[in-house]
Amino acid sequence: MKIEKPGMAGTLESSDCLVTVEPGEGRIDFELDSAVINQYGNQIRKVAMQTLKNLEIDDIRLKIVDKGALDCTLKARIEGAVYRAVGQFDNLPWGGAIK
Repeated sequence: MKIEKPGMAGTLESSDCLVTVEPGEGRIDFELDSAVINQYGNQIRKVAMQTLKNLEIDDIRLKIVDKGALDCTLKARIEGAVYRAVGQFDNLPWGGAIK
């Protein structure tokens, strides 16, 4: 999947995250802003990288502003931002169809 334009998903509310994706420069650029980065930064990065791998994306700029989101929320927000960025609004593989 190729990111064509910027896409966003999520909020800055407690227990959520704001995910922004943009076209990359030939690699995955990952930026994380989180109040709990020292405790959960590695896990957030792991979930983000696995989600991108499942979506077959290796050229992206990904920024996450975390406000205490659970792993499932992170995954859903990344998927939502990516699908918005590629312009796919129909036939989305929700509900566990994505690995």
